[in-house]
Amino acid sequence: MDYVSTRGQAPQLTFEDAMLTGLARDGGLYVPATVPTLSHADIAAMAGLQYEDIAFRVMRPFVGDTFTDSEFGDVIEKAYAGFGHAARAPLKQLGPNHHLLELFHGPTLAFKDFAMQLIGQMFQVALSRRGDRVTIVGATSGDTGSAAIEAFKGLDAVDVFIMFPNGRVSEVQRRQMTTPVDANVHALAVDGSFDTCQARLKDMFNDLDFRDGVKLAGVNSINWARVLAQVVYYFSAATALGAPHRSVSFTVPTGNFGDIFAGYIAKRMGLPIDRLVIATNHNDILDRAMKTARYDTGDVLPSISPSMDIQVSSNFERALFDAYDRDGAAVRALMDDLKGGGFKISQGAMQALRDHFDSGRCDEDATSAAIASALANTGELLCPHSAIGYHVAEENLGTSPMVTLATAHPAKFPDAVEAATKIRPPLPPRMGDLYDRPERMTEVADDLGQLQALIKDRIAS
Repeated sequence: MDYVSTRGQAPQLTFEDAMLTGLARDGGLYVPATVPTLSHADIAAMAGLQYEDIAFRVMRPFVGDTFTDSEFGDVIEKAYAGFGHAARAPLKQLGPNHHLLELFHGPTLAFKDFAMQLIGQMFQVALSRRGDRVTIVGATSGDTGSAAIEAFKGLDAVDVFIMFPNGRVSEVQRRQMTTPVDANVHALAVDGSFDTCQARLKDMFNDLDFRDGVKLAGVNSINWARVLAQVVYYFSAATALGAPHRSVSFTVPTGNFGDIFAGYIAKRMGLPIDRLVIATNHNDILDRAMKTARYDTGDVLPSISPSMDIQVSSNFERALFDAYDRDGAAVRALMDDLKGGGFKISQGAMQALRDHFDSGRCDEDATSAAIASALANTGELLCPHSAIGYHVAEENLGTSPMVTLATAHPAKFPDAVEAATKIRPPLPPRMGDLYDRPERMTEVADDLGQLQALIKDRIAS
């Protein structure tokens, strides 16, 4: 299995090299050269299997000879052993044709754990085999950072630096990043928004001298392995609801497009997905793009759903690559236009996107109302991101079962939940002392040179 860059000017890589590389050297994102397909019988055979068994069957074709079957099975078992629910990603029924996929039973109470715990184990095996060491730098709007730190803390072959927008994540998200005591993890509070952090991360990858000097690796959703891990729960949910004998739809609260792109890959693999519905908050660039064929960035507006406070959705580039018939030159031109603030999507590409995706938005008042109405009508207490998914899904119900992805535990955003319901969700007992743990973080200006110098200094010491 080879991987190619969305911008067409980087060498093809194996799964292992694409995983350890992250961002392609031409600035693009790696995708499979071909997407493997599963037969009707292959998918039907997943019904009733344990999550780990489904994960092996879905991901195995993508990893090539990077791992033996035994190694890969062991990686998967270790990745999900610490989850707090036997089903890993349980389904709950919200209404006659509406279901909730709970993706918050991992160590940091967010869907990012599904990918990050797996990547941590895969990095460990690959780096141990190579006798190598890497520097992981990540940008987060809240959940990726804590999941990465949880997955990589204490590992001998990895230094981890996570940049998050100072003052723009929830207290729980911040404390999950700043309270680990392991010397190899570093939380960096950067002036600006998530887009600021993401831009500096890409700058580091595009500075090839720095990249090679510190052996830079990335675990943001720019890393293909992140997307691959998320493909699995689309299969587990759909087969539990009758696939492949009937189609299933999904609504995904998303800012960076990675989680819903995983659903698109599941569909390309043969999973009978009817609709993939993009749900955005008031930072609605994805909804606007789907409705107007214009992808124009604007100011990032803080919200009660901070993990979606994004105006540059990195993984949308992967969708554009397919929509433009895998024309790397066309994608490069679009990304060059993006530097000037935006671009127009061609009619043919727009139709290709609309063949797979619908979209909707949910502003602040509607998000709070959705938290309250979900509790009143279903008994479920939702985090603000999941509530956005619930709101948009209710507007898009059809004949196929609708699955809304619940991306985080409500206790990660207690202020927003309490304001909407008068109920303050408690943290699980295993995290009950989170507010008492001492924090350790470094505040940094939005300055590439300063960030690079800090990383070099911490590695050297």
